[in-house]
Amino acid sequence: MGRIDPESLGPLKDKVIHINRVAKVVKGGRRFSFSALVVVGDENGHIGYGKGKAAEVPEAIRKAVEHAKRSLVKVSIIDGTIPHRINGEYGAGKVVILPGKAGTGLIAGGPVRAVMEVAGVRNIIAKSLGSRNPFNTVRATLNGLLKLKDSESVLKRTGKSEEEHQGSANENA
Repeated sequence: MGRIDPESLGPLKDKVIHINRVAKVVKGGRRFSFSALVVVGDENGHIGYGKGKAAEVPEAIRKAVEHAKRSLVKVSIIDGTIPHRINGEYGAGKVVILPGKAGTGLIAGGPVRAVMEVAGVRNIIAKSLGSRNPFNTVRATLNGLLKLKDSESVLKRTGKSEEEHQGSANENA
């Protein structure tokens, strides 16, 4: 999978998921800095995440957005939902994502919801399990989304036509 140029996608929407204040203890006291977790997407299946650290919050967010634009990937979205159920894992964070019918809405919490919004998913049911760490939850969500397979790529990989696939599905039922 090649690198995606953010300039060719048009306007990207970014969402700040988490801002963390960190303190470093030095001889003269404490030094505070901020880390920001941001996701960006074009609401059409392209999505990326980034982390930025700086002494000021706006600068940390800017760095995170730049990092997210460099890490864009394409995920398979069909009619505002995903093609099939997926499980994503990263570290102790686990995410279960189920496709939803039209009108279901975005039933997901916290970081998973933000990722789905900027990806362009409108109908989904998701549950975050394990770690509550937003960094791990975002990585688990993207891990799951990258596992998605659309029917065209599966048919091309197996070398079957759509009619053959439908026939074998009916025999198994």
